[in-house]
Order: sequence, then C-alpha cells, then structure tokens
Amino acid sequence: MREAPLFPVQRHHLEAMTDGVGIMQHAIGRRPDPAHGYCTDDVARALQVDLLHQHELGWAAVAASAGQNVHFLVEAFDPLTGRFRNFRRVDRSWVDGPGSPDSHGRAILALGEVIALAPDSRMVAAARSLFERALPAAREMTDLRARASTLVGWAAAGRATPGGVLPDAFGVMAHDVHARFTADTDPAWPWPEAVVTYENGLLPRALIVSGRALHSEAMVTTGLAVLDWLIEHQVAPAGHLSPIGNGWWPHGGRKSTFDQQPIEATALLLAAEAAFDATSDRRYLVVMERSYAWFLGANDLALDVAEPDRGGGHDGLTPSGVNTNQGAESTLMWLMAAEHIRAIRRARPVASLLPRVLAASPA
Repeated sequence: MREAPLFPVQRHHLEAMTDGVGIMQHAIGRRPDPAHGYCTDDVARALQVDLLHQHELGWAAVAASAGQNVHFLVEAFDPLTGRFRNFRRVDRSWVDGPGSPDSHGRAILALGEVIALAPDSRMVAAARSLFERALPAAREMTDLRARASTLVGWAAAGRATPGGVLPDAFGVMAHDVHARFTADTDPAWPWPEAVVTYENGLLPRALIVSGRALHSEAMVTTGLAVLDWLIEHQVAPAGHLSPIGNGWWPHGGRKSTFDQQPIEATALLLAAEAAFDATSDRRYLVVMERSYAWFLGANDLALDVAEPDRGGGHDGLTPSGVNTNQGAESTLMWLMAAEHIRAIRRARPVASLLPRVLAASPA
C-alpha cells in the first residue's frame, strides 16, 4: 500500500451545487438536480467542510458560505417541535413534518463544530443559541446514529466552553449509548443492531470521543474494540478498503459488497482518527490512509470515486462501475476525507513513520 496523493483544495463542484439557499441534494452527472431541493443533512455537512477549508484557504474565503449554511439551519429549526425540518424545496418551502433523527443529530454535530472552530464570534453565538435549543429534542431520541452525532457535536462544543465541563446530561446519553454495545452482546457480533447498515464508523467514534470527554476507559475500550471489528470486516485480501455495501450485513448473513457509498469510507476514516488521537497507535493511521485511498482507486474495482480536480465525489461504487452522479453527500464525504488526511499528515511526522506502518500492513 502506497500513500495516496493529496490535491489542492477545490470547491468548484461544491459551488456549482450551491445556490442562494444551500447545497442541492442530488445531481445528474455533474449538474445539480433542483427537483429534489435541499436537505438539512447535507447543509450541515457543507458547513463542516467550510470549517475544514478555512485552514487552507483562510476564513475570508469560506465565511459567506458558512454563514449561509448556519442561516439554513436556523430556518430549518421548528421552535414548536424543537426539531430540525429536513427537506426543502427549491421555492424555499419546507416539506411537512419533522426531519429524521439523523438530520437532527447531524445539525447538532455541525453546530458543535462551529462553536469549537469558527473564528466569527457572532456566528458562534448564533450556533450556540441554536445548539442549546436543539439539545432537548436530541436527548429524547433513541436512534443510535442521531445520539452518536449529538455526542460528537456536544463534545466539540464542550471543548470550546470555558473549563470544558460537560453537563451531566452528556454523560447520561453517552452511558446509554455505551450500554447498547455491552448488553447481552455476542462476542462474534459486537454490534448493537441486528444489521450493520450505514455510516457505521460514527458509532465507535462517538464512544471513543465521549469516553475521552468523560475519562471513561471502559467506554473508549469498547469503542476501539468495535472499530477494530469493523476494520477487520472491511479490508479486502489485497489490503484495500472494501466497505459494506448498501445491501447491508445482517447478523448471520453475508456482507453486502455493493453498492459501496462514500459515507462509509469517511465515517471509518473519522473513527480511526479518533482512535489514533486516543491511543497514538499508528495502525489507525493506516486505516485513515486506506479509507482516503478508496476514493482514489484503491478499491474493489480500481476506479476513482472522487474527481479531485473539481472537488467532486461520485455517488458510489456499483458492481458495474462508478455511479457517475455527483450528489451532495458523496462530494462532501470526499472533501471531508481529504482535509482530515491533510491535517493528520501536517500534524504528524508522517513522512518518517507512515512508510514503516504501511510496510507492515497488508499489501
């Protein structure tokens, strides 16, 4: 396994997908498809990408985009329900009904990162106000991924709070999620659900991040063990990443191979980053690099899933090739993966340590 190349930040496709409201959900090829409008999930992720891009481009280059994305989240919030609406039409009207638990959790995660990372005090104040209004509904949700996103965002906001003290409610939620992993589990199936589905790396990442915030060795240990299990089952014999496809993996059944989604590669990369931060174990750098390389052809079909020269990401890897559509989620997953790899290589002496680690990993 060789280190995949980095590329200059490119926001061309991101900007092509975005109008004066937000980033559109879907694309036909490279062309945005307004028929499906916008969704809170993707706007939240676009906001996270803005925060990442400030490190290479400077805040002035992304401030307007970040401000528009925060404004979208403000408008998405329904004060009557305390929930974020998710789907919005191109005429700016909202699809009736509360958004999914996932969209609520992802909005909270992005807002927590604004609180932690944005240099604009007014934007941070707006994000903190919205974050605090959205937390009560998040605490009532039982969906694991919504809770995991909330915990990661809450921990980020906590690090930006004077004293870094998190409220007791954070610990209650974190211990509840941890209990889902430790109650009556089969050692051969340490997953808290009967089916391994999507964005799976988010769950162990939340345990690791929360365990560190709470100084809970048991929580971190569980998160690492579950992450190691996911890694073991998503590495091909040739040594590259082979994510669980969107046919999922039922307990006792066969792991789906296709369609492979970019969100799986990025979720695993982010979980491995949390694991490396917690342990300094260099094998998690290999997982990060393997996940990043998946976008650039180190995958089951040896095809590029990203288009780095435009900053676009294809919508998945199918049995017959790459899905040529470049929707919001896929594009944002590529941009997010690239910046986390850029940051980890900048912060660590990767040039000296990574080749030794890669040499010891499967070829």
